[in-house]
Parts: sequence; structure tokens; C-alpha cells
Amino acid sequence: MARGLILLSSPTSLSANTLLSSFSKNPSTSFKLSPFSHLLHLQKPSSVSSPCCFTVCSSSSPSSQQCSIDMAKYRQVFSRRMDMAGIKPHHRIALGVSGGPDSIALCVLTAGWKTAGANSVGTDSSGFIDGLLAIIVDHGLRAESKDEANIVRNRVSQMGIRCEIANCDWPSGKPKQGHLQKAARDMRYQVFHDVCAKHQIGVLFIAHHADDQAELFILRLSRNSGVLGLAGTPFTSQIFPMHTHSYCEVPANGGVLLVRPLLEFSKEDMYKICRGGTEEWVEDPTNQNQLFTRNRIRRELNHLSSSAFKSELQRVISACRKTRAYVDHVCHSLIHQAVVIKDLGYAVIDLQILCPSKIEDIYLLKFLSLVLQFVSQRQRQIRGSALKLLMDYLRTIQCKNCITAAGCYLCPDPGSKGSRVLVCCSVDIALPLKMEFSETCSFRQHEYHVANELEKIIEDEKSNSNHLVLDASDVHFLDANPESVLDEAKRLNIISEPTFNSILVLQKQETNRFRSKVGAISDLASKHEVENATSSGNSLQPGQCCYFMDRFMLTWKLNDKMDRDVLSDLVDYGMDLSGEARNFCCTSCVVGRDQVLEVRHMIESDWLYLAELSRYSPLENSANGNTKMMEKTASYLHYASVSAKKALVLLKSIPVAARRSLPVLINQQGKLICIPSVNFKHCPCLMVHVEYKPKIPLGGGHSSSRIPDGSGCSNCGKPLQPTMKLSTQFIDRSFLV
Repeated sequence: MARGLILLSSPTSLSANTLLSSFSKNPSTSFKLSPFSHLLHLQKPSSVSSPCCFTVCSSSSPSSQQCSIDMAKYRQVFSRRMDMAGIKPHHRIALGVSGGPDSIALCVLTAGWKTAGANSVGTDSSGFIDGLLAIIVDHGLRAESKDEANIVRNRVSQMGIRCEIANCDWPSGKPKQGHLQKAARDMRYQVFHDVCAKHQIGVLFIAHHADDQAELFILRLSRNSGVLGLAGTPFTSQIFPMHTHSYCEVPANGGVLLVRPLLEFSKEDMYKICRGGTEEWVEDPTNQNQLFTRNRIRRELNHLSSSAFKSELQRVISACRKTRAYVDHVCHSLIHQAVVIKDLGYAVIDLQILCPSKIEDIYLLKFLSLVLQFVSQRQRQIRGSALKLLMDYLRTIQCKNCITAAGCYLCPDPGSKGSRVLVCCSVDIALPLKMEFSETCSFRQHEYHVANELEKIIEDEKSNSNHLVLDASDVHFLDANPESVLDEAKRLNIISEPTFNSILVLQKQETNRFRSKVGAISDLASKHEVENATSSGNSLQPGQCCYFMDRFMLTWKLNDKMDRDVLSDLVDYGMDLSGEARNFCCTSCVVGRDQVLEVRHMIESDWLYLAELSRYSPLENSANGNTKMMEKTASYLHYASVSAKKALVLLKSIPVAARRSLPVLINQQGKLICIPSVNFKHCPCLMVHVEYKPKIPLGGGHSSSRIPDGSGCSNCGKPLQPTMKLSTQFIDRSFLV
């Protein structure tokens, strides 16, 4: 957004540099609107092509012209998409709103859908539609952004939609040019998730449309993406928290269902919906800035705006989406059969079931990407050379050796003779291990209303897709490499020769630009990641909650008295439980009443320390000392020794590679205090709770997209529950738009 606002409302010509060509068919007159005043001042039409102008647009066409826009058609398509996704008007929904024609069109259709029909909802005491919240993100990257966000909030509120402006916090400093768009996007979705979590909303609508898919196709084609990347964004997916909160009450793994209801509509449809709803929108002239790749691609696509080109481009995207749906189907079946997830955060792949040498590359690469993303807990799927290296490892080396790639450590499962491979989180990485904190934490499993709501949405979506069957003979590009997807599309008559040539020209232009800038962008991105990774500490105070390596929730405290389970355990081992001995044990141990503990991953010396501690003998110590103080000290040493013996038994059942990522607590002098995953602790009054709670579920949590004409593939997404509870998996099916 930029300085100033211009309201467009009555017929006059307007520069094409201001609005997209589809909007220029409905010319308007300009007015200057100050963001600091509620008054409108009539001025001469002025140029709005400057990057320092934020444009507000509307239509005041005669009612006869408004009637020519078939809003019933748009509402019918929107409603059908909601039915296919299992979403009902009574569900609590958030909208990502910028104030542009896309998000305003989304507001128009969502508000109409919620308030119309037999299942419509009413308004609350403030006059806002029940269960609908518009989230306006103020990135805070310009001085004018606050005023602009307020203007958008006022306009959306007039539509009967409650609004909230969410401000971005940049703890490592605002992003620099070259990294700006990606950083802003990541921050925006983090803010969306945070607001949804705060308001107990499980569904978020975003206004992506068909033209966005076309831009993304050209962008990814220029980056040498394969068919799975060329399929674009799915109709539904999930976003997950990038950090923890004291109010994190979003159910299960904390995911929010992200829905893109407008993928069937074009940019021109966005303007028609806004005009049909008689709503104003804003045009951000920074979208005309040719320094940004998406803006350049958008401009070039507008020059190729023939109906044949647009139609054929959407056809090839649909074919790619169908291929991705089929690949997802195969991969989720493979995961269900060949992968076991252990509750300590590592995976076991059965190679005899998987048979990697007999699986085509496209399936094995996606399979590995999903498994490694889960184990490493990265927000984005693993791609590139690391996957090819691992594919060769599974096929040719037969897992007789170990390998580290993509944040994971792979090695043979002991005793399996290479028939099974362990995939563990690697602690031998350059960046510090990630930790996040919140002041309060509850480990009880709550049943929130939003959890039940999302589960019902998922169930309804699955029931709607059970009749859909995918014919493998109708799936293309399975053997196509990134360079041959277009050739294959032309051979199959999906695209014509003119469209083929036009796409190649766009691809070549953006590929050349990308290669000239990739070095500088990579340097900026790496610096940004290092700054983020090094921003967290590792000290943990009593009662504070720690999220260690995006997988373990951890908290500790000291009790004044031992609980009955501990006392019973000590009786079994003949420990002195007299009041004096018990009190001394709890006040003189290595933890200390006022200390903070530190968290790190397990190292080899921890095993050696437990082995030494387990050999401690109270009788031998008493014979050597014979002092009252040593007898009291022996109380807690005896308990620690017993605890160490039990922990060693459990550790022996855990593969060495998996032990390395276990969280341990140490005191400020570096002495091992607790390994909560195997129940070792020095003091019986030390209460530590650890819970394996990965942010990203196996499979990435994607949900299936719906197909308007009912063609597609069956939903293979049974819950993947090998040895732990995982969220239900889904498959992208929105390949016909």
C-alpha cells in the first residue's frame, strides 16, 4: 500500500497503468480521499500510476448495468465449493483481507453465503455476521500502513463483517529488498494463524484465484519446478504455528484449515463480483512495480489475454493437479504401509514393503519429502538435490551405511540387516537447535469446540469424495522431467503450438532474470535464517514451558513433598523415608531451589554419567564415610542411582541415533539433572513433564480440493496412525477448475 487514496465512482477514462485491463472497461472518476479525514474532496482526475498512491475503487453504474452481472452464478459456484469442502454457514471462519478486489470479492461471497439459505446465520449484538472475522495484516513496513489498514477496516465493517487489524512484529528487524516479499508472506500467514488461535477459529479463507495460479505456473516453470510444483496451490491445505503461545488452544497439532474458494474464478470475475455487490475496493499501485517477479509475469500474461491462451494454460495446470493428486494417493498409501512413527520423534521405514528399486522416481521423491519434513519438522517440504541423494541411498547402498541430509540422519535399524532404515532428526546441523518459550503451559488434553468443528468438516469432506475414482490411464506427466512437461502437454493436445511458444517465451525471460539474481537473494535468505535461529536462548525457569526442536513440550518444577508413586518406588528399593532424610533429599540436591535449568539434546557423556551413577552403592559409601551428613547425602544419591538404572534399561531399547535428539535438563554448572523421556531425574521432588507434540503432521496436513464436475480420485486419506496419533491426511483434487 502507498500514500493517499483515490475513490473511483463515476464514468471517466482512467489510465491503464492504474488498474488492470479488465477494470478499464468500466471507467470511473477520481476523488481525493485523505486517510486523516472522513470528508471527500472533488478534484480533477489525476494520474495514479505513481507508486505513492493507494486507490479506492467502486462502481456507481446504473442499476440496469448492475443487473447484467449474474451474481447468482457466482454465489451458486461458491456454495457448491463449500458443500464439497464440508464447510457450513454456522462454522467459525476468518478471512484474509487486504482491501483489494480479490479479498473484497471473497467478503461479498462469504457474507452472502453465510446469511442466505436455510442454514443461514444471523448477526450478533453489534450487528456483525455471526462467526465471521476479517483479518487485516499491517506489516508495518511503511509509515502509511496504519492509516490504510484503518480505511480497509471501516469499509469491510460496513459490509457487516467484524474486523481485526493485526500488526506484524519483526524481532530481527524489518526485511530488506530481495527478501521482502517472502518474509512478508511468511509473517502474514504466521499472523493469520495467531489470530485464528486467539479467537478459536479453525478455518481461514484466502482470495487466491485462477489468474494467481497462472502466474505461479510461469514462476515455477522458470525455476525448473517439476509437475508437482506446476500444479499450483491446492483448494485446501493447513498452516501450522511457527511459534508457541500461552493461548495456543487450536486443537490437536494446532493447524488451521486454509481454504481458497475462488480458484474457479478469474481476476475479471473479482471485479464483477465487487461491482455486483456494489462494494468498493482498493488498488495498490505497488502491484505495478516491475521489480517484483509476480508483477512482471502478471503484466506479460495480460498481454497474452486471448481466451484460447487462458483456457489452455488452465488446462495444463489442471492436468498437473490431477497428476499431483494421483502421486499423493500413492505416497500416502506407501506411508500407511511402510512407515512407523515412534513417539520419540523418529520414523522407521520398512524397505521390504517399500521396495524402493521398483518405485518410480516421482513417487519415491514425494514419499521421502513427506517423511523427512515430518522428522525434521520443517515448515516447507524437502526439495532438490538432497532428495535425489537419499533416493540413491535407498536404492543402491541398501542402507548399510549412514547419511545426513535435509536435517535428518538416516541409518540401518539395528538388527534388521539393512531391511529397515531409521530416519532421525539430525543434531549435527550448523544452526542452533530451536527452542521457544511461553510463560504458562497446560498439558491436559482439552476438547475445544473448534476441534470438533474441524473433525466434522473433515468427515463431511471425506464422505463427499468417497464416490470419486481416479483412472491411472488419465494421469499425465508421471515420467516427465521439468524440461519436458510442456512438450508432453503439446503432444497430448492439452495446449496448442501458439500457447506452447508463448509460455516458452515467458519461461525464458524469467529464467534469465532469476539466474542473474539468485546469488544475492540466497545470501539474504541465509542471513535472515541465521538471525532467526540464533535469537532464542536455552534457560528454562520453573513453571515455564519450552517447545524444544518443534517436537517436545517441556516444563519442570520442584514440589515440597514427594508424591505417593515416588515414595512407593523408594520403598521398593529400601531407601530411608524418614521425615528428616526426606526433607534433606529435597533441599540439598543438585537442582537447588532458586536455580534455572538449561535444555539441550542428549550427548554421549550423558550415557556414561548414567552408567557411573548406576554403580553407586549406599553401603560402600557408608563404610567409607560414617558421618551423619554423608548418610543424608546418600538419600538423594541412592534415588538418583535407582533412577539411572531404570533409565539405562529404557535407553537400551532406543536406537543410538534416536537418543541424540532427546531433550535433557542440566543445571547451570552443566551437570545432568533429568532425561524426562526415560524418566531419569536426580531428585524425587523434581517434577518434569515432557510430551511429544510435533507441529507438522506426517504428510504435511494437506486437505483434499474439490472438483466442480465430480471427476477426480478417491480419498485415500485414512488417519496415519502407526504408533502415535496423527492428523488425517488428504489429497489435492482441485485439478479441474
